[in-house]
Amino acid sequence: MNDQLDQAFEALNTYDWGQDTKLLQPIEAAIIASHGNDPERKQLETRLAAVLGSDAPYDAKQYACRKLRVIGSPSSVPALAALLTDAKLSHMARFALERMPAKQAGDALRDALAKVGGDLRIGMITSLGVRGEADSVGPLQKLLGDKDAATVRAAAYALAEIGTPEASNALAGAKPTDATETAIADASLACAEKLLAQGNKTAALKTYKRLLSDQPTKLVRLAATRGMLACTGK
Repeated sequence: MNDQLDQAFEALNTYDWGQDTKLLQPIEAAIIASHGNDPERKQLETRLAAVLGSDAPYDAKQYACRKLRVIGSPSSVPALAALLTDAKLSHMARFALERMPAKQAGDALRDALAKVGGDLRIGMITSLGVRGEADSVGPLQKLLGDKDAATVRAAAYALAEIGTPEASNALAGAKPTDATETAIADASLACAEKLLAQGNKTAALKTYKRLLSDQPTKLVRLAATRGMLACTGK
């Protein structure tokens, strides 16, 4: 099996999607077999991370990112983080990092915010929302004042995903423009609903009251009123 695995990694170093996927099956089998065996899984992780830092083609690195999403640990975060500024591979690196429970994965995504722009930064923001970490509230709050409306909208929705009182307060401090006003209101409403679902009626009620004081649209007013009634039990 070791010989087959070595051959599979040799094939991976030059792999593209036009080749027979059976070439990589020993890697798939080894990942499954390594469940519960930390030394073997660590060895596989190391070999996959090494592919990311090599001159292997795009398809090979994309494959490695997919597998590191399954078995990745803090050890593979540096290799994945190095790809976050790569226009072609940033998405796959985020794909691996956003579900990784290690705090280092979130740190890597937050660090990358200042290194990228446009769609790459919006992708990073979205991944931070998926992770839902308290450490992301501060960086996302700063982005609510960004000149780019798409960035502001993404940051607002990411804060809604985090859905904590701190996230709600961050949204409350936003100064929306015509292009971002709807997103800020929708995100605030979503955050309040998450707080209510979590049983934090005090924080949810505070958010609903704020929304009603901001001359909201009819839909937001109705939703906020309904939310207030749910908070007060009326």
